[in-house]
Amino acid sequence: MKSLEELLDQGVSGRRVLVRADLNVPFVKDSPGQIADDGRIRAVLPTITALRDAGASVIVMSHLGRPKGEPDPKFSLAPVAVRFEELLGSPVAFAADTVGDSAQSAVAALTGGGVVLLENLRFNAGETSKDDAVRGAFADQLAAFGDVYVDDAFGAVHRKHASVYDIASRLPHYAGGLVLREVEVLKRLTEDPATPYVVILGGSKVSDKLAVIEALLGKADKLLIGGGMCFTFLKAQGHEVGASLLQEEMLDTCRDLLARAGDRIVLPTDVVVADKFAADARTDTVAATAIPAGWLGLDIGPQSVALFTEALSGAKTVFWNGPMGVFELAPFANGTRGVAEAITKVDGFTVVGGGDSAAAVRALGLDDAAFGHISTGGGASLEYLEGKSLPGLEALEA
Repeated sequence: MKSLEELLDQGVSGRRVLVRADLNVPFVKDSPGQIADDGRIRAVLPTITALRDAGASVIVMSHLGRPKGEPDPKFSLAPVAVRFEELLGSPVAFAADTVGDSAQSAVAALTGGGVVLLENLRFNAGETSKDDAVRGAFADQLAAFGDVYVDDAFGAVHRKHASVYDIASRLPHYAGGLVLREVEVLKRLTEDPATPYVVILGGSKVSDKLAVIEALLGKADKLLIGGGMCFTFLKAQGHEVGASLLQEEMLDTCRDLLARAGDRIVLPTDVVVADKFAADARTDTVAATAIPAGWLGLDIGPQSVALFTEALSGAKTVFWNGPMGVFELAPFANGTRGVAEAITKVDGFTVVGGGDSAAAVRALGLDDAAFGHISTGGGASLEYLEGKSLPGLEALEA
C-alpha cells in the first residue's frame, strides 16, 4: 500500500483529496445529536491536519449507522460536523447531501487548506449496493470530486462499498496513517506474537466470535471468555444459567472448543446476576455454577476478575475484544473495568480490539495511552484476525 507520507512527499498543494474516514460515532441514548464517544473523529485528525497543512483541499466522507439507502435525519452527520470542527480547530463546511447540489457547491467553494464533510454516504443506495454497476456509478460521482483518494477508515475496510472499494480503482490511492497503523498492529497479533499470548473475548454471542476463536485457538496461550457469550460455554459444561443470554444452537460447538482447548479456555468462576435487565435491579454475586433460576448473569464477578488478572500476569501480547458485562449500567461495569485495569498493568504489547471495548475504555474514564493500541475497527479487526481478505485493503494494494 502507498502511504500518506508518499503522497505528501509528492505535494498536494492545490489538489483535492478525498478522504474516507470512519466517523460512525455513537450517540447518547435519547439525546439526539449528543455524541457519546468522539474517539473515531479524533483518530482521523492527524491525516486531515497533515493534508490541510500541506495545502490540500480536503473532502471527507463517511457513513453513520444503517439508514436504508435514503436520507434519514436521525443518521445525519450534521452533529458530527460540529464536533469535527471543534476538534480540528478550523472551519468544516457541511454538505447536506452526498453528490447533489449541496455537495457540488461545497466542493467547488473549497480552497487550499479547506475541509468539507459530505452527508452520510449510506443515504445513497449506491454506497452499499451489491450490484457492481450501481455501486460503481456512485463511486464515479464521488471520484469526480477529487484528484486523489486516501482511505483512513479502518473500521470500514471489511466492507465492499463504493467509497471503500470501488473508488480506489478510479483515483490514485493511498492508505492513511490510521489504516497503516492498524494493519501493522494486527500483523503483530497474527504473524509472530510474543508469548505468552492472552486473548480476552466478551460480548453477547458466541456465534459473533466463533471464527476468531477458531483462528486464535492455535496461537493463544490463554483464551479468557467473559460477557454474555460465557453463559453458552457454562451451559455446555452442564451448568444451569438461569435466564442469562444463551445460544442453544452453539452448545455443541462450545463443547467441541472446550474439548480441543483444554485449560487454555478460562471461564468465569463467579458472576453478577440480576432479577431484571435494569440499573435498579436486585443484584447478587454467585458462583458461575449456581445461577438462580429466572436470574440473568450481567457481569463477571470479582473472583473472575482476579482469575483473569492472574492469567494476564506475565503476558507479552494481549488482545481484548468485547466487554465483560453490561458496562453501560453501573452495577454491571466492574468486571469490564477490572479487566481493563489489569490490561493496563501488563508489561507487554496490548491491543483493544475496537467497537464496544474501545467505547468501554473511554466510558469508564480510563486513559487511552495506558494501552498499546486501541483499534477503531471492531468488525474489521476480527475479520483480519480470522484471516479473511478485506476488500478495502485489497483495493489499496491494487
